[in-house]
Amino acid sequence: MANDREEIKRAQDLLRDAIESLKEGFALYDDNRCLVMFNQKYAEMNKSVAHLLKPGLDWEILMRETARKGLYADAVGNEEKWVSDRLAGGIEFIQDFELTETDGRTYLISVHPTRLGGFVVTREDITAKKQAEVEERDGDLLIRKVLDASAAIVTMARIGDGQILYRTPAALQMFGPAKSAREHYVNPEQRADFITQLLVDGRVDDFKVDLLNADAKVFPASISSQLIDFKGEEVIVTSIIDLTVQKEADALIRQVMEAYPAAINMTKADTGEVLFATPDLEALFGPAKNSGSYYANPADRERYLADLRQAGALKDRRIEFVDAKGRKFWGADSSRLIEFNGEEVIVSNTRDLTEELALSDELAKQKELLFQNEKMSALGELLAGVAHELNNPLSVVVGHSLMLKEEIADPDVMVRIDKISAAAERCAKIVKTFLAMARQQPSKIEQVDVASVIETAADVVGYGSKSGDISIMQDIPDNMPLIAADADQITQVIINLIINAEQALTSSGCGDHIKVSARSQPDAGMVEITIQDNGPGIPAAIRPRIFEPFFTTKEVGEGTGIGLAFCHRIILSHGGQIRLDQTDGSGTCFRITLPSALGQRSKQDEPTQPVSTPESHRALIVDDEVEVGELNAEILRKEGFEVDFVTSGEEAISRLGSIHYDVFLSDLNMPGVDGRQIYDALVTHFPKMLSRTAYITGDTMGQSSLGLLSESGLPYLEKPVSPAELRDLVGKLLADQKERSDG
Repeated sequence: MANDREEIKRAQDLLRDAIESLKEGFALYDDNRCLVMFNQKYAEMNKSVAHLLKPGLDWEILMRETARKGLYADAVGNEEKWVSDRLAGGIEFIQDFELTETDGRTYLISVHPTRLGGFVVTREDITAKKQAEVEERDGDLLIRKVLDASAAIVTMARIGDGQILYRTPAALQMFGPAKSAREHYVNPEQRADFITQLLVDGRVDDFKVDLLNADAKVFPASISSQLIDFKGEEVIVTSIIDLTVQKEADALIRQVMEAYPAAINMTKADTGEVLFATPDLEALFGPAKNSGSYYANPADRERYLADLRQAGALKDRRIEFVDAKGRKFWGADSSRLIEFNGEEVIVSNTRDLTEELALSDELAKQKELLFQNEKMSALGELLAGVAHELNNPLSVVVGHSLMLKEEIADPDVMVRIDKISAAAERCAKIVKTFLAMARQQPSKIEQVDVASVIETAADVVGYGSKSGDISIMQDIPDNMPLIAADADQITQVIINLIINAEQALTSSGCGDHIKVSARSQPDAGMVEITIQDNGPGIPAAIRPRIFEPFFTTKEVGEGTGIGLAFCHRIILSHGGQIRLDQTDGSGTCFRITLPSALGQRSKQDEPTQPVSTPESHRALIVDDEVEVGELNAEILRKEGFEVDFVTSGEEAISRLGSIHYDVFLSDLNMPGVDGRQIYDALVTHFPKMLSRTAYITGDTMGQSSLGLLSESGLPYLEKPVSPAELRDLVGKLLADQKERSDG
């Protein structure tokens, strides 16, 4: 008996151990519905009544207590009926009954009757599982709502037969109510390739394919798909992008790029294969299939590619290229390395630097010419200073030589005097030329006869012409108005233009005549002078530059490039214009317009009025150069003047305060009281002398001298002065005084 009890106890322990190892809650009730045994899981799942769980507990008491404590949601407020319903039903087999407690936990209850009349209750906590199911269901619903509301084109289909399980409204609109995704494909082979790749990798991105829309029209598309498990089977989730607009945009971009005026290129980095080239690039390099042919040195591309891969982008890389005609040239290449269709591709822009380098060289030359011009400017200032210093002694030589010519009758002596006079006048002209060049304005504006100027220029060129086959024709109408100009400078301009034309005709062997003509433009108050030849003309490329200083197309040593620049400067200083007229397409034609002097008589036509010199006329001369002052005094004395000569401004002002003078001739630049202070004294103390005063000066270059001459408006002569010029000046002063007194 003892052994039997031990065996029973051992069996009970084994049974208890077994039920404790269960993951479910376990309870055994006998045929009286009293609790026999239970495991800890069962107690935990009934924690609100766990203190009642003891062997012998009546199942009805357990039911009533759980109802009273509100353990089950459907028993709250209805405890008696809920218990009665449970008791009335009796104990029967129940499999996987879901029971939700008020705390939100859900249990799966099973009741199994035993053969001895009792029953076994098992409880499984499925709260987490139910929550997961709810979340999955809510998630599926949310995803469906999002997809239904989105504009994305998405389908979900079986991998085998292609049956569509889900599609977004956008997909339905695009493809219509097709039952299988296979119906979307134009070419079944494309779908087979797509499925093969999908099975290998589990996903496919940006697969290009032609699809059919709901109207059975073909359109280009990009599809991206992934294999997923859906309710126990593999399905394909696919997103589709309609590439119609993109392809149209790509075509437009290509059209724009092909029309873009730049040499743009796309090439494969490894092989150099040309993928795309704009017309400008093809015009430069020709329709090459490989960019390797662009390089003058093939090794340059390898170095270029290595640097590009290291930097990712290069800007204005200078490389020597070969164009479509085999010409080598330096170019600037700007490029960037990109990925295109899974390959390393170079996008580059190439500029031909030929003109830019030529311009750079030209700028360097211009810089050098500017430096030379600065030296010439300094030299001009030096010449102006030298000319000023020479004016006074030249005035003495010229004046005395001219006076001797008037006084000497001996033929032998006259020959010597003529030689001295000619040499002195030549020096005087050189000095005045220096001054005219330095001041860059006409030295003397007069009334000039156009016909005379043109005839003189033609004669000068004719004397020095080396070609007897070129004729110079003149066409000047009668009664042409006079022009207001410096005759010598305008003559020089016309000479320069005729010589240029003659040289062009001779060097080209084209053309045989030069025509110089003049026309009046009365409405504009101008006179137009035209110099035209029938030669080769001036090339269009250089026409804008012909008036630039030092620009010349002649060989080294044959031209300086200052001729037309000099002409341009002289004409502008006269208030006129000079331009190239190349409208007829043959020969060269320069047109010059100058202000006319209508209604005025030229100096040549005006009779020289003798100086009226009654004994009462008295003159005052002030000049710090004694020889010059004495010479001018002697000239006037020979005309019957009573002349006082002083060498300082202070003494001149003193004389004016005590003596009456009919004529006052003053130098400008003197030590002490100069021309400006003398003028101020005249304005303040001797205003009546202003109409009797003139300046004789060797400095018309300085700003102060120019300012004084302009401000005062008084007549002046520029040294060296001839006796005739001095007599004429004094005669005009006296004539003006007589007109005022008669008036």
